[in-house]
Amino acid sequence: MKLAIIGAGNLGLSIAKGILHSNGATTMYLTKRNTTEIKDFEKYGNVTVTTDNAFAVKNSDILIFAVQPGHFEAILYDIKELLTENHVVISTITGFSIARMESVIGSDHYIIRSMPNTAISVGKSMTCICSNELGKKRIDLAKAIFNRMGHSLEIPEEQMQAATVICASGIAFWMRLIRATTQGAIQLGFDAKEAQELAMHTCNGAASLLVESGSHPEQEIDKVTTPKGCTIEGLNEMEHQGLSSSLIQGIVTSYKKISEIRDI
Repeated sequence: MKLAIIGAGNLGLSIAKGILHSNGATTMYLTKRNTTEIKDFEKYGNVTVTTDNAFAVKNSDILIFAVQPGHFEAILYDIKELLTENHVVISTITGFSIARMESVIGSDHYIIRSMPNTAISVGKSMTCICSNELGKKRIDLAKAIFNRMGHSLEIPEEQMQAATVICASGIAFWMRLIRATTQGAIQLGFDAKEAQELAMHTCNGAASLLVESGSHPEQEIDKVTTPKGCTIEGLNEMEHQGLSSSLIQGIVTSYKKISEIRDI
């Protein structure tokens, strides 16, 4: 797999690390206006660091764009004449629609839009992807790339904004729940470091249980709730205080806000 990452910033480098650590690229080109900070990537041997986007495009088949939204269109115009029938264009740019990409480079290219989250830096991203009509032929390739850095799911493009709330904003929602659990543990007598350790590993275990077992959350809840026990009493008090309803309302409110910002 000959791959280029156009825009080797935080997200681009996280993707690069995920692919390199799983030996997922025959050759890789990383581009950035200032390459000083990413020169160390050349130690992998099959990585070339460059400021020249055109050079990277000419020598690659898969192009992953991780640039700032304001720069993306100009970059597409710069490289569109270099694109061949073999190139797969994968965008990670939030809010940049497939239709707009097609308006620059045409619909006769494999175009895939992706929405990873910040957990991609530790190989645990939930990445949603969609494509243009031609790009459907390469959707499995895109999923294979992002599955090296977590889990991927193909969705219709009209759901990308909702996915941004659930997956990208969702990281912040879960962080707040972990923080609240940490604060509760401190109130029960643990020091701050121990409290966070207890909270984050318990959260990780809960998610892993669902991933590995395929169970519904209520099935796992039933395993730890006993009649008149402390777990059910705690859960009932949380629901009385609005835990589920406030979380759902927060998600809906975030979606309303992102819906005010029309996809470009």
